[in-house]
Amino acid sequence: MPIIHPKETLSQVTSSIIEQAGDFIEQSVGSHIEKTGQEAPLLEGEPEPGKWYRIHLQDGLSGDGSEYHIYLKKGSLPDLCIFLSGGGMAWDSYSASRPVTGGRIASGEPNFYWNNLRPFTQVMNIRFGLTEAGNPRNPFDQWNFIVITYATGDFHLGRSTLSYSTEEGNQILHFHGYQNFVCAMEKARDFFPRPDRLLIAGDSAGAFAVPALSPEILNKWYSDCGDVTLFSDSALLERPDWVSVIRDVWGAREEIWKPLHTGNPTADWYESLSAHRKEGIRVLYASSTRDYLLTTFQNEFLSNTFLTDRKIQEKYYHRLPSMIS
Repeated sequence: MPIIHPKETLSQVTSSIIEQAGDFIEQSVGSHIEKTGQEAPLLEGEPEPGKWYRIHLQDGLSGDGSEYHIYLKKGSLPDLCIFLSGGGMAWDSYSASRPVTGGRIASGEPNFYWNNLRPFTQVMNIRFGLTEAGNPRNPFDQWNFIVITYATGDFHLGRSTLSYSTEEGNQILHFHGYQNFVCAMEKARDFFPRPDRLLIAGDSAGAFAVPALSPEILNKWYSDCGDVTLFSDSALLERPDWVSVIRDVWGAREEIWKPLHTGNPTADWYESLSAHRKEGIRVLYASSTRDYLLTTFQNEFLSNTFLTDRKIQEKYYHRLPSMIS
């Protein structure tokens, strides 16, 4: 039984135990993936159809400065899905100093973004939904895939760094998302130069990136593709200072932040895209009606409270159809 220091409360000790248990579970899952050979192998030579591979990008970088990789799968159809993964965001030193860990999730502590790629994160990237291989119910199983992983807290848009402090000392968060994106797109074009159909999809942070980065994808890498679908899964966060975050903190290009004018970047980016390209694109949007994680972030923006409740979820529910309209 743990010995409680006089200055510690029972709740603090309990929270510490839960956090340790969460970290242990995450590490155990990661070790299991590595030891049982379930981690996608590094690509050497030509990819075997239907199999996921990792590709390390020499010029890529995760938020904590560690190495970065993407995932690739070759299908039997002449179609390509570019999937932009999600994983939270950081916008100041407070959020930067609280990346996601199993312990923080388990104990309910604020955890704002994934800052590196580890075996555990593979589960989020290539095991569910559109990326699930071998499932006859998945209509995209035979498509070619490039999964642009996410561990930079910047909606795949950043080109800067942020210094912050922790108990371990001074740290640097590398907002390197845009360079990771560019390197990934070069690999996509090398392996899949002329798809018949193109799906640009993303969830959470990646869902915001879909309309922000699709103009560049379509103009620079896949201008010849006439059958294009965009799909944002869960991308509604409103705050009045988005331009300041995206321009000044993340260091995004002018083409990214200049269209923003309403406090709703998803709507602004789709509006800008439709103004410049009116034909050849379908747009799909999905969201749970009271999204747990997005309402948690929204509440953090409004009241510095990293929790969700019925009130903030109801606001989300009523804002969703308005945004879609």
